Amino acid sequence: MKPLASLVLGLLCALPPAARAEQPSPAAAQEIEHLIGYLHDSGCEFMRNGSWYGSTKAADHLRQKYDYLRKKGWVATAEDFIARAGSESSMSHKPYAVRCADQPAEPSGPWLQAELRRYRSAR
Repeated sequence: MKPLASLVLGLLCALPPAARAEQPSPAAAQEIEHLIGYLHDSGCEFMRNGSWYGSTKAADHLRQKYDYLRKKGWVATAEDFIARAGSESSMSHKPYAVRCADQPAEPSGPWLQAELRRYRSAR
């Protein structure tokens, strides 16, 4: 093996697991798909960078972020998805919020986490 290739391989192996490219397991992918579908079907409004969007546009946006993160290997679990795609803008770092029916707006991260817990307990 060439010295440079050995060095690169050694550095990659030395990276902590979170820094390596990872893909969601089939179970994690199913949970993430559920969360995106749950938002889509919720009828709730989703605040992103100071503007409110309908649930369909919000779900489409999170799907695009998920696809990007998955290609980069930066999302392995539903918790990764919530933290990296569903909680804040990756550009402005402003937190996302969800507003459903007559309820006050709430941060989207805990809202998605609550649905993930409900989904897991129902399985």
